[in-house]
Amino acid sequence: MTNILFQWMLTGLVALVHPFYISVIEINHNQKEATVEISVRMFSEDLEKTLRKYTPGKIDINTPADKAFVDKQVSNYVSQKLKLKINGKPVSFSYVGYEIQKESAWCYFEITNIPDVKKIEVDCTLLYDYEKNQTNIVHVKGRGTEKSLKLDYPQNMAVFDF
Repeated sequence: MTNILFQWMLTGLVALVHPFYISVIEINHNQKEATVEISVRMFSEDLEKTLRKYTPGKIDINTPADKAFVDKQVSNYVSQKLKLKINGKPVSFSYVGYEIQKESAWCYFEITNIPDVKKIEVDCTLLYDYEKNQTNIVHVKGRGTEKSLKLDYPQNMAVFDF
């Protein structure tokens, strides 16, 4: 609960004075479903400007003319910039979709067939190619425990043991 309150307060503060470049990555092991659910929250403007560097043509993530095209660009970008190892093995995740909430883009991913999590290794360079002042906050939930770590550019590795 404290974590959620902190995120909303941080988002409100950052929304007022956007000289801060922050994203939040939430990784949650759902033991009942044997899945790992990933949510990535970024400023939609920052994500859009970053995608424009890699995409021919116009990108508008708030009101896309071709939603399938934008979905593919978002999926490709996040998959390249966020890599995970679970229990020492690299995993790939499936793109679920994204949604816009106020000034943020929430991107959702899922990994199936993960019955147990003992260790999660995160390699995250999200938006480092956009802004050198980028900070990525990683929250991981597994085995009834929640852990967090802040990655400031150029730091990109985080390891969580459960």
